[in-house]
Amino acid sequence: MMDDDGLKYVQYDSSKESDYLAAIRQLISNDLSEPYSIYVYRYFLYQWGDLCFLALDQHGFLVGVVISKLEPHRGGPMRGYIAMLAVKKEYRGKGIATRLVRMAIDIMIDRDADEIALETEVTNTAAMKLYERLGFLRSKRLHRYYLNGNSAFRFVLFVKESAFTPRLGYDDDEDNENPPELPPSA
Repeated sequence: MMDDDGLKYVQYDSSKESDYLAAIRQLISNDLSEPYSIYVYRYFLYQWGDLCFLALDQHGFLVGVVISKLEPHRGGPMRGYIAMLAVKKEYRGKGIATRLVRMAIDIMIDRDADEIALETEVTNTAAMKLYERLGFLRSKRLHRYYLNGNSAFRFVLFVKESAFTPRLGYDDDEDNENPPELPPSA
């Protein structure tokens, strides 16, 4: 069934790997600066394929994809992670990326995610605006994060209040056993 925009949005189906994997790799390699190996795609798609969504045109060709995962983070909160998002250039500006990310967020929330994180290049203003519109907050700048030498921002969407409040001052690179005291409630 086609959507109002003439696209079909589907959950990744591992039984159709031969139909989708090459197209996913091609789309992502065109859009993202990281050169991911086949093993990276399989790592996500084999374990969390049900958290990955595709946008297909009326002929069944891939025009957008989001690849995600969900697992406990360092033995603590359930952290969703948006690993890759790409939309073909000629389809951008039509809300496809927003729809794909919302689909991933919704299923992660249904599966009890406390927070959802991702990284994007500091130069990718369109992606930063998209994630900020969806409620993500910049949590950290990661210097020279990507292989091309570019820095990234880590974004986090706090889904549950418990994921945010006890972790003020949280830093992924340090064990923060003594978080700052919270001010008294008004």
